[in-house]
Amino acid sequence: MSKYTLDYLDQLESEAIHILREVAGQFEKSVLLFSGGKDSVVLVHLALKAFRPGRLPFPLLHIDTGHNFPEVLAFRDSLVAHIGEQLIIRYVEDTIKIKKLTEPAGLFSSRNALQGNTLLDAIEEFGFDACIGGARRDEEKARAKERIFSVRDAFGQWNPKLQRPELWNTYNGKIHPGENVRVFPISNWTELDVWHYIQRENIELPALYFAHERAVMEHQGNLMAVPDAIPQNQSQTILKKTVRYRTVGDMTCTAAIESGATTVEAIIAELTAASTSERGNTRIDDTVSEAAMEDRKKNGYF
Repeated sequence: MSKYTLDYLDQLESEAIHILREVAGQFEKSVLLFSGGKDSVVLVHLALKAFRPGRLPFPLLHIDTGHNFPEVLAFRDSLVAHIGEQLIIRYVEDTIKIKKLTEPAGLFSSRNALQGNTLLDAIEEFGFDACIGGARRDEEKARAKERIFSVRDAFGQWNPKLQRPELWNTYNGKIHPGENVRVFPISNWTELDVWHYIQRENIELPALYFAHERAVMEHQGNLMAVPDAIPQNQSQTILKKTVRYRTVGDMTCTAAIESGATTVEAIIAELTAASTSERGNTRIDDTVSEAAMEDRKKNGYF
């Protein structure tokens, strides 16, 4: 008799597909948060494995800050057109105008924290009871606290001290009216797992992830993009560097790293030798305070 075995990527894939099917079975109106970044691209790939040849049982939702990398937005639209699924886009700019929010000022000030307001409005507008996200525990300490099914109260707030126990692969999706659940199917993956999976499954990504020459500006030791959205300081020096991005969030708070890695194989080799997490040396919004991510999550952030 042959012995059936799964390697570690098979096990991670199987767990994620199980979670996605649990969402479809337990919730009435779920949505997959999709930015075009590598983790959400992997999520879409897993969802297609979980539900094809049928349609996905949920739409995709992107909260657009207006400061996203154009290359990522083009990739997002191309992928959605290729798979033929519904994409909902809601804009932080609209939330700022409607709610008269104060936008952070200054060089490299970010709208990232304001995304939570737009997300909560979209949850209320469409009545979503589950939001599937690509956050992973290895990214950042607040995300390490999150359960796979993470309940938000009627105000969209997260309380890390009031989380439900999760026993093995049993997930409790029962919620009260007005509450919703954030679901993280790849929470147990590491950044390196994601890249090994991308390599195995031959998953296409935005070109920003691979080394390329780019105009950047140094800011607090970080290499920042030079888009039109960022007000340029006359004293700021524009540099040409060969860089790539480990994350591709809002360009006002996402730094590039110097790298010569132009292939998935080279990126895996680079990460194997890395001593910092992807957010640890690329996200200046996480350096606002020791608990910056946790504070954002308590107020409705992803």
